Amino acid sequence: MNKKVAIVGAGIAGITTAYYLARAGHEVVIYDKRKHPAMATSYGNGGQLSASNAETWNSWRSVKKGVKWLFKADAPLKINPSISIEKYTWIYRFIRAIPNAEKNTYDTCMWALEAHKLYKEIATRENLSFDMVEKGILHIYTDQSELDNARKVNKIYNKAGLERWEVSPKECLDIEPALVPPPKLLGGFYNETDFTGDIHKFCTNLLSVLETKYNVKHVNKEVKFLNPDIPLVVCAGVNSRELAKTIGDNLPIYPVKGYSITIHNPEVAPWTSMLDDGAKIVTSRLGEDRLRVAGTAELNGYNTDIIQRRIRPLIRWSEKMFPGINTEYITPWAGLRPMTPYMMPIVKRSKRNDNIYYNTGHGHLGWTLSAYTAKKIAEQITESSDAQK
Repeated sequence: MNKKVAIVGAGIAGITTAYYLARAGHEVVIYDKRKHPAMATSYGNGGQLSASNAETWNSWRSVKKGVKWLFKADAPLKINPSISIEKYTWIYRFIRAIPNAEKNTYDTCMWALEAHKLYKEIATRENLSFDMVEKGILHIYTDQSELDNARKVNKIYNKAGLERWEVSPKECLDIEPALVPPPKLLGGFYNETDFTGDIHKFCTNLLSVLETKYNVKHVNKEVKFLNPDIPLVVCAGVNSRELAKTIGDNLPIYPVKGYSITIHNPEVAPWTSMLDDGAKIVTSRLGEDRLRVAGTAELNGYNTDIIQRRIRPLIRWSEKMFPGINTEYITPWAGLRPMTPYMMPIVKRSKRNDNIYYNTGHGHLGWTLSAYTAKKIAEQITESSDAQK
C-alpha cells in the first residue's frame, strides 16, 4: 500500500524527491514557505552538474588557505571570526573529517555520475527544458601545487568512472576560444560529460509536470516543527537543522554563503563551463543569452545580504578572462549552501521518528547530486511502505 508522503522544501532536493515518490505511486504534498519553487539556494547557483567538482574540501591545504585568507577582503573563502559554538563546532568536525576525504570524494563522484543519467532521463521522459548546455567542464590552474593536487584527485575521479584528462595551456584555448588565459596558466583538466543548466527553470518546469501529471500538491506554508503522522522528508536546506532539532535530531549543517552574477546578453562569453581553481570561480552558459558566474564561500551565519565587495571580484574576473564581455546588465545573487562538515549530503531515516526522513545537506553540489539522493530516499520510503503491507 503506497502512502501519502509530505516533503518540506521546494528546492532541487525537494522537487526531485517528490518526482521519484510520485513515480512510485505515492500521494505527495510539498510544503514551502515561498510561493514559488527553487527561490532560495536553488535559485542562482553556479549552474554546473559537475562530477569533476566532487573533491571534498577537507584537507590541510584548505585549512591553511582559510587562515591565510582571513585578512584578505576579496578572498574566495571568508570566515567571520566572531564567536559561535555552531560555527566552530562545524569547523572542528570539518578538520576531523580530513582522513575520510579520499573516500568521500570517490563516493561523491560516483553519485554525481549517476545523477547525470537521472536528470537526462527526467528531462527526456517529461520533455523538460532548462537551458542545458553539454560542452563539458574545463578546470584551469595557475599554481603548480594545485595542479599537482589535481593530478592526484583525477586518479580518484578516474577510479569512480569519470573520464577526465589533463590538457596543456594551448589545448585550454582550443577547448574554449573565448578565454584569454591568465599569464601563469599551467594547464588544466577537461571532461566532456559534465554539463550545465538553469536549476530554477528545471525545478519550476518539473513542478508543473508534478502538479498536472502526477497530482502532486504544492502548498505555500511554513513548517516550523516535525510531528507527522505520515512519512515526511526534510529537504529544507539550511533550515533542516532547526527542523530536526524539534524532534531531537542533530544535523551537522552550517550555512556557507555563496555569490553569483548572471550576465545578460554577454556577447563575448564562453560556451564551455569553466572552473578557475585559483580564484575559485565557476562559469556556466545558460542558453544563448545568459552567463552565470559564481564563487566565494563565507562562514558568516544566516545572513543573505548581497555585499558589493563580494560581487565586484566576479565582475572583474569575467572582464579579465573574457575581454569584450558585456557586463552592463547583471543580476547579483547570494544564497546559503547547506553544508555538512564532511561534505556529503544527509540521506537517511531518523532514528527518533520512523516517519521522518532526511534528504539535505548537499552543500555546493545540490544541483549535481539531488537526483541521485532523491531516488535513494524515495526507494527507502517505498520499501518501508511495502514492508508494512
